Amino acid sequence: MKEKPILFSGPMIRAILANTKTQTRRIFKPDRMTWDANGRYTTHAMRGGELSITGSGPFKPSSWLHYCPYGQPGGDRLYVRETWAAPHAYDHLPPRLIPQDARIHYAATEDRGGLLWRPSIHMPRWASRITLEVTGVRVETLQDISEADALAEGIVRQPDGGYGLGDTTHYHFTNPRYSYFSLWEAINGEGSVDANPFVWCVSFSRVTP
Repeated sequence: MKEKPILFSGPMIRAILANTKTQTRRIFKPDRMTWDANGRYTTHAMRGGELSITGSGPFKPSSWLHYCPYGQPGGDRLYVRETWAAPHAYDHLPPRLIPQDARIHYAATEDRGGLLWRPSIHMPRWASRITLEVTGVRVETLQDISEADALAEGIVRQPDGGYGLGDTTHYHFTNPRYSYFSLWEAINGEGSVDANPFVWCVSFSRVTP
């Protein structure tokens, strides 16, 4: 079993805690990889040197699944990093020196003004409150997402029959896919949906504390 960190924003944390989010999509990022309209790819190395294969040919997502940076089904886990804070007595300390019995606060679910909120990237493992077990991994293009998968990404049915996040943002009146595309573009920038990148699609279940 391997355990790796993963970052989520506040709305996604709330969706995970509400059990409405069981998937995440992350951009597929091999180094120096391009593909053409016929689905042929050319690559030299995966990021970090994890892939030694070189050459070109038809792009076959199944051949890349072993290299998913977010783990594999069958026991691998992800611990969630989110925006956090410790009591003021530790404001002068770097995260590595904060004692593990400190009371940790979480920005996604606590409205406590005045705290020194720390970036999610600096959250130590012991402070993480959410652990996810990887249940599925695949590669697909962003626009291949189905309505069911958009709902698994945390999009929920609204009282008026439309779709959006639990806080009603990224609303679309008929289709959860377009609600998810609005969310993706808010995170990844204008034009990122039209670019239709290949993405890692990682399914997970929350491990009961």
